[in-house]
Amino acid sequence: MTEMSSNVKSALCYVGGWLTGLIFLLIEKKDKDIRFHAIQSILTFGGLTILIMVPLLGLVLAPLAAIFGFILWLVLIIKTYQGEKIVLPLVGEFAKKQVEKV
Repeated sequence: MTEMSSNVKSALCYVGGWLTGLIFLLIEKKDKDIRFHAIQSILTFGGLTILIMVPLLGLVLAPLAAIFGFILWLVLIIKTYQGEKIVLPLVGEFAKKQVEKV
């Protein structure tokens, strides 16, 4: 089996939202770029999932959050696959700090 490149693994962190982010965070111990994208995916899409699940806010914000999340998801996958590192506000900085701790 062929080894996947770092940018492919990083892009895959976003494909399944927070779930694939969590998987790559658990299996990738050395590559800081992959770990960064895994943490950023968990925080971003985990936060959107929680926002959608809040009953009152969810009814109002769910459609907007879903559209925003889908567009963000596509952009993160494509740009990461192309080798570009997008650092999202708040969660991206937190992810960078977490990666540097290891």
